[in-house]
Amino acid sequence: MSLRITLGSITLAVLLLNTGCSILPESNPATLYRLPSAATLSEHTAATFPVRLGIATPGAGHLLNSNRIVVYPEGNVVNVYEGVRWHEDAPEMLQARLISDLQQRQLFTGVSSDRLPHDVLLLSELRHFQSEYDTSPPSVHLQLDVQLLTTQQRKPLAASSFVIRTRAESTEIPDVVNAFGNASDMLAEQLSAWLVAQSSDLRTAD
Repeated sequence: MSLRITLGSITLAVLLLNTGCSILPESNPATLYRLPSAATLSEHTAATFPVRLGIATPGAGHLLNSNRIVVYPEGNVVNVYEGVRWHEDAPEMLQARLISDLQQRQLFTGVSSDRLPHDVLLLSELRHFQSEYDTSPPSVHLQLDVQLLTTQQRKPLAASSFVIRTRAESTEIPDVVNAFGNASDMLAEQLSAWLVAQSSDLRTAD
């Protein structure tokens, strides 16, 4: 009897493998979120810089270099929200936001990723991009360290660090995602103002 049961189990396993079937329940697909953006942008009065700006994808640690939405629920605990993800990895998503924002501001002759020709390059490191339950509702903490340098000579022009904190309206995921969008808008605004402050170096970078 035991031999028949064993042979029957082996036969069932082979059939499942051959047909691609699984007796394990399939997990529900994650809900994907884009990074929200503000409807309007603040206008700068500075003239366009006669250089092309390239923006490299920010470097990031293992956890942030993914499309997972990171959360610090309490103390030193690090986690990710279940069932939701960004539509692309966070560094690429933030890079696209900064490129789009600076293109609309028209401060430079051109703004693109660093894969296209450019005269000056913005390198950066994404240090924080998570929600934190310091209280409820949570706050979003964003930190981006940046360095501006010339493309040909790789000469550093300036460096800075931007730290943004903004609070979500509630603990609901859509409100937390909106807070990430608000923090990214604030980062783009501060980065733009910082670039304007580097006008003397930017005008001679070409």
